[in-house]
Amino acid sequence: MTKKPKNLPENMTDDDWPIKAYRNQDFMMSREGRGMRILSEFIEPEARFEKEMVSDTIVFFGSARTRPRDVALQAVDSAKKHGGDMDRAKTTLEMSAYYEDARELSKRLTLWSKGLKGRAKRFVVCTGGGPGIMEAANRGASEAKGMSIGLNISLPHEQSGNPYISRNLAFKFHYFFMRKFWFAYLAKAIIVFPGGFGTIDEFFELMTLVSTKKMGKKLPVLLYGSEYWDNVMNLDTMVKFGTLSPGDLDLFNRADNVDDAFDFITDALSKHHLNQPGGAF
Repeated sequence: MTKKPKNLPENMTDDDWPIKAYRNQDFMMSREGRGMRILSEFIEPEARFEKEMVSDTIVFFGSARTRPRDVALQAVDSAKKHGGDMDRAKTTLEMSAYYEDARELSKRLTLWSKGLKGRAKRFVVCTGGGPGIMEAANRGASEAKGMSIGLNISLPHEQSGNPYISRNLAFKFHYFFMRKFWFAYLAKAIIVFPGGFGTIDEFFELMTLVSTKKMGKKLPVLLYGSEYWDNVMNLDTMVKFGTLSPGDLDLFNRADNVDDAFDFITDALSKHHLNQPGGAF
């Protein structure tokens, strides 16, 4: 028999020893318990999505560092008064336009999806659950009085969930690959706002699935903000050197304003998914 631990779980007494395997935290957090932890990050979200009748999603990717316009204006004012970094403050203000666009686009898409018939909740806004663009999208959905999903991740420098995520649809993952699975599994559209390493990683991984036809469903992908993305990624160069086929650049679209983005997403969803059940790959 294994040695009894010094501290049993709160709701257990000495009479509960020996402990059942699934209540043994030493085992569950060990290398041997990794398979159970991974499986739980598949089964537990699936159960919650089913309970909340979430059929499919519209996923927003983007930087956690993008600030709302009012916060950015305060940064500019502070820099003026206290001799701060004015260039950085002005850049923060310029980038805040993406926060406000993500917020408005999410609000409009949520209002549109709420008007669809049926009991299942279709095309629910889904984000990584953090600040910045993620917060903006969850916020827009909340302002439309709709539900939204936050797939957060535990990080060394803790990323806390934003306050606009629907209470029953706030998740925290340990494994990036399981989090990415849930981004892709229910997604029926992807909108990629300006972002850093994480955003680019998410975009390229999904484009890999689409281009290799591992994604069996039609997945409209939209890059939002041509000025930013044209400076960050010169994909035409990849075509020039033969590492991408010319047709690969037709696997996604671009938009620079909320109206165009809304029209593209709703048209694509109406064409490819509106009369189809929600679901996966």
